[in-house]
Amino acid sequence: MLKRFDWSAIFTGFAWLISLAGVVVLLSFINVKKQTVKCTDVKILIPGADNFIEREEIDAILKEDQGVLLGRNLERINIHQIEKKLQSNPYIGFAKVYVDMDGVLHIEVKQRQPIVRILNETGQDFYIDNDGLKMPISSNFTANVLVATGHISEVFGSRVDTLHTKLARDLYKTAQYIKKDTLWDAQIEQIVVDQQNDMELIPRVGNQRIILGNADSLEKKMNNLLIFYKKAMPQVGWEAYRTINIKYSNQIVCQRRDSTEIARNLKRLSKMDSVRVRQKVSDSLISNVIATAIKEKPIEKPSVAAPQKIEPKKTESKKAEEKKPEVKKTEVKKVEKKVEPKKAIVQAVKPKAAKTVEKKDKPKATATAKPALSAQALKKQKEARDKEIRALEKQYKTQQN
Repeated sequence: MLKRFDWSAIFTGFAWLISLAGVVVLLSFINVKKQTVKCTDVKILIPGADNFIEREEIDAILKEDQGVLLGRNLERINIHQIEKKLQSNPYIGFAKVYVDMDGVLHIEVKQRQPIVRILNETGQDFYIDNDGLKMPISSNFTANVLVATGHISEVFGSRVDTLHTKLARDLYKTAQYIKKDTLWDAQIEQIVVDQQNDMELIPRVGNQRIILGNADSLEKKMNNLLIFYKKAMPQVGWEAYRTINIKYSNQIVCQRRDSTEIARNLKRLSKMDSVRVRQKVSDSLISNVIATAIKEKPIEKPSVAAPQKIEPKKTESKKAEEKKPEVKKTEVKKVEKKVEPKKAIVQAVKPKAAKTVEKKDKPKATATAKPALSAQALKKQKEARDKEIRALEKQYKTQQN
């Protein structure tokens, strides 16, 4: 008789009944808690560094829709209405609102992320976000995204709007592909739409236009361009082509520049730039001359000191001549007997004082000896520097040609 009962089914059913009863009790407890607990604080979380909307604007939306929330019972706060009101803002893509048991109202806001900025024919300016929806320009923040200009007929109608034309959808696909690839995101800075509704990519590196056409087989076209960058550009140069046409999926058609146009691009230095280059060259040469002159100064000192010792014998009195050698002899004897570091320093200082006295007595001899040597050396250095400047100017002109 006992084998006929399925005890496992009975136990599972009993467990479900207990869990349902617990959920009912919890919900009733939460409802009672809501009636007594009041809103103590409002915490707003806006992740990301690009803030199209600020906390003050969200506070203004809450006050306009719900009034003052602090001090109000949680039961009287309509959470779903707050979420709908926040999501109606054109810069907010998703909003989550919930309340904890301490009476704190939490609001999490996810902003919309633009990927391309459109400047159409009529002068309207708007963004297209990751979801392919149009959004207005913000006065709080300007996004650093790709810019599309030219013959664009897409119009921005309301706050949040879908794309209506095929060209706008192609721009959205192209911008989304460029945004995902780190290389093209760094290389492509603008999209221009010509009169034939062909998209042209403007690169940061290189002075050429890349004709993309439409967004059909976009990945294959960009792979062909990458191969062209790796194999052809290093051999020909970045300034060799005027246009690179990749609108055909099986081939790349390029329009080459004239030799005169390439020469103009290479000769972009103006007259002021050439003068600055010459000034830099002359400044470097002058600094080298000064450095060599400073290095040669200690070599000239002993040659000047030799005539100073000979000349005082003619001018000074015999008494002064007799006193000076006597002092030197006594100092030398002291050093020989007592080898001490302190007296050696005194001996080194005393002859310097004697030399300074001799220089003061007859400065004319020293002044006439120095310029005679430096004038000849400077003439030779100037001639050598002039030759170097002429050689550098010749090299500069040959590089320009």
